[in-house]
Amino acid sequence: MKLKLVILSSLVLVVCTSVESQILDEKYSADAISIPSIIDAYYNVISGASTDPWQFERDSYLHSQNALITRLDENGTADTHTLESEYIPILLMPKEDFYEIELKRAFSEFGNMAQVWSAYEIRTDPKTTSNIRGLNSIQLHFENGRWFIDSWTTQMETETNGIVEDFLKTK
Repeated sequence: MKLKLVILSSLVLVVCTSVESQILDEKYSADAISIPSIIDAYYNVISGASTDPWQFERDSYLHSQNALITRLDENGTADTHTLESEYIPILLMPKEDFYEIELKRAFSEFGNMAQVWSAYEIRTDPKTTSNIRGLNSIQLHFENGRWFIDSWTTQMETETNGIVEDFLKTK
């Protein structure tokens, strides 16, 4: 009897997970069909007016289950955490107008993996440029007909570290 209950519970879990996955695929599959589309969606989910709802479901869809985020400070010290823990400070603060605008992208693809370099600018108005810039290094893999973001590392440009300016100059 106990074994039947375990098997039945496992089957229900698999079916529910499969149904939820299909629903998300229907909503967001276009976001993960190519490297350009997933990177465009990556910037889109974090950008918006203070009145726009957070897009946690879509953001989670873009990332693999164990995705890691690393932020480097001006000294190169790394703060690495999961996608879920990235949401904690976002939920604790009031939402403000925030736009992360991509300035330049370069990527390479080998088999089922890809590396994207992406320079960006942070704005409070999508039409007004700013001098707050950074560089993302985004790692992806292709599985089951779609791309997943496995990790991303970001570092902001400083007066002494012109990483974005240097990247923008490359061909």
